[in-house]
Amino acid sequence: MDRKEMQNTRLYLLAAFLVLALTAYLFVLYDVQVIHHEKYADQAVRSIVRSEKVEASRGIITDRNGRPLVSNRSTYDLTFDAALLPPGADSNEAILRLVQLCQQEGVAWNDNLPISRLAPYGYAVDQLDSQQKKLFLAYLKTLKPCAEALGQYLLRHPEAVSTPEPEPGEGAEAAPAGELSPERRAADLLERLVPADLTADLLVEAGVTPAQLMGAMREALRIPENYTMAQARMVLGVQYELSVRKLDNYNAYVLAQDIGTPFISLLSDGNYAGAKVTLSSVREYETSCAAHVLGYVGSIGIEDDYPSLKEKGYDYDDLIGKEGAELAFEEYLKGQDGRRMVSTNSEGKITGEFYFTKPVPGNIVELTIDLDFQAQVEGFLEETVTRLNADGDEKRGAGAAVIQVGTGEVLALASYPTYDLATFRQSGNYAAVSTDPQAPLFNRATVGKYPPGSTLKPFTAIAALLHGDTTLTEKIRDTGKWLYPGDEENSYSFCWKRSGHGNLNVTGAITNSCNYFFSELGYRMQMDVLREYLLLFGLGEKTGIEIPETAGLLPENPQGQDQAPWAAYGQSTQLYSPLQLANYIATLVSGGKHCQAHLLKAAKAYDNSEVIAVGNTEPVRTIDISGEHLNAVKEGMKGLVEGTLAPYFRSCVVSAGAKTGTSQVGPDTKNHGVFVCFAPYDDPEIAVAIAIERADSGAALASTAVNILNAYFTPGGDGAAVTGENQLLP
Repeated sequence: MDRKEMQNTRLYLLAAFLVLALTAYLFVLYDVQVIHHEKYADQAVRSIVRSEKVEASRGIITDRNGRPLVSNRSTYDLTFDAALLPPGADSNEAILRLVQLCQQEGVAWNDNLPISRLAPYGYAVDQLDSQQKKLFLAYLKTLKPCAEALGQYLLRHPEAVSTPEPEPGEGAEAAPAGELSPERRAADLLERLVPADLTADLLVEAGVTPAQLMGAMREALRIPENYTMAQARMVLGVQYELSVRKLDNYNAYVLAQDIGTPFISLLSDGNYAGAKVTLSSVREYETSCAAHVLGYVGSIGIEDDYPSLKEKGYDYDDLIGKEGAELAFEEYLKGQDGRRMVSTNSEGKITGEFYFTKPVPGNIVELTIDLDFQAQVEGFLEETVTRLNADGDEKRGAGAAVIQVGTGEVLALASYPTYDLATFRQSGNYAAVSTDPQAPLFNRATVGKYPPGSTLKPFTAIAALLHGDTTLTEKIRDTGKWLYPGDEENSYSFCWKRSGHGNLNVTGAITNSCNYFFSELGYRMQMDVLREYLLLFGLGEKTGIEIPETAGLLPENPQGQDQAPWAAYGQSTQLYSPLQLANYIATLVSGGKHCQAHLLKAAKAYDNSEVIAVGNTEPVRTIDISGEHLNAVKEGMKGLVEGTLAPYFRSCVVSAGAKTGTSQVGPDTKNHGVFVCFAPYDDPEIAVAIAIERADSGAALASTAVNILNAYFTPGGDGAAVTGENQLLP
């Protein structure tokens, strides 16, 4: 074969190869575009259009020095999403495999279907919170057999529905009940059934027993007949969670939270369809103190108004502040979730991703409290109560508040007994804490209400001086028994010193805690004036602190009686919280600057790049107190420290003024003890108030107050830390 023929042969072979390659390409193209068009189109759509939320981390909470109080710990969650299942896959089978793995590895999964997980299957409707009950009722209405049975029962027992029937003419389709068909009437009653009406007894009486409900669900969700009841119950729990989310157009749900890496490996190796591991976080409590201040997060409930929260970017599975600072500063702590596009293959495995909205972490919330000082105040309160409990009465509670004079910043806020935020939300602990007869969840510092007793006498003195009902030079003779003018036989008040104190001015009356003197001032002022000044000093109204608090209770006159003489020295019907008492003392010793008590020092961007908000330290109002009047009252409080309380205050590192109070409770109950003080005497920085239930007298709290003052003012101690602000500590 010559060279020319050889070249032609090569060309023919090359051309044949190209024709074969082109033919193969056209065949593959035809197979993709025509024969298997639907299959590959579905895969393409699944790969392109899938987007998912990227959770933003919640903002951290620090003390005034930047020391973290609540932070976040990175975790992994197991999410089940039916949209990730391959085409034609059985969701029930995928769920069963996944839940059986959780069961095998001891991983708890979220299942709020109110039917017990083990036989005999019974209802647990009463254990649902309000939001969960609302969703369960909405789901029942979607199951035709259950909805019909409930409707027929309500037709026979309309009294089971608590919501009133709409008046004729309300709404376009409103009509008298008698004109509606039985079917329409039953549907109307079912529509008016609210979560509060739904009970296990009602369901059983209506013929919707747990077995019947599970049967209706098995049929609706096409649970295979070969599944045992135990297997069916596990699958139904997950399918129920998916169903209630679909009612709100939300597909995925977190099946298990805070899963470990060994479990993640099993998921990856076992190719569990529909399962996805997502990065998440949980709240990490850096301290066991300040539980009532910090609060906690929880699932969104019906009381949280989910429709409005949804508009703000919340999903049903999101956590939200429930108590304390977590609730008060939710708007700052809540981050902005991101979104990302995710491409997946035919098996639902992620093959690529990119962000089109990156998550923005929540802001840093810096509180006014100092962690070390807070811990010491809580410790002193516990020590005092424990000491008092030596008499066998172990039902005492206590509250204490420390406020910065002139700003309203709360430096410490303690309530005893307390609880540990890191553990009380764990299974079993919440029930134990919430049902404890000593009520550790109750914040006695802000919500507790106590008669002020004689701690109110400095207030009465300054109010009487301001109103002109006494003067600095006037002396009133205490004979031991004050008699109400015109009704001496029926209305009187004994001084604690029955022989009387003799002639006293304002200063001496405070030092000697003379009931006679202040009864006379109360009689002169009368109740309306007394109440007017109480409100000026913030008593009988909320302090403005961001967490729940009481407004207290102002004294008032019963019909035909004048209680002002008794109200003037802290008796009658008045009740105030330790925080209110501390704020009133801060107002007094500042010369009349009444500030809003607050916990927010500042809210800052997560990277400290800007300040978002600061606490309001400006006076809400200013009471015009002259220096002479103020000094007279302060000297009376100093006289008590240097006299009766001298054994306690000898160890105090700073000069101070104080007032004890004994709150009368009842003839068969020990009196509450109340104590207020301020320091330093010449230039007050802090005001302190303490209340201990059944302490018998306010003097029993003096050593506790001295310990608090020493903790704050000891050089190099915890008090010194209070001044070092705006630093983020490790």
